[in-house]
Amino acid sequence: MIPLKKILEKFNAWRRHRDAARELSQFSDHELCDIGIRRCDIEDIVRRTGPGRVDA
Repeated sequence: MIPLKKILEKFNAWRRHRDAARELSQFSDHELCDIGIRRCDIEDIVRRTGPGRVDA
């Protein structure tokens, strides 16, 4: 049985991932270019960075 704490950690990591991807998606292409991100790379960048990383 999976402890409730582990489930909550996974859920919170997923939520942080979703929020970060949504926030980056709201940037214009020019703003993304300024910070060195291509729109098509947002999901990959969010998935592999930060403590909110979601492991499949």
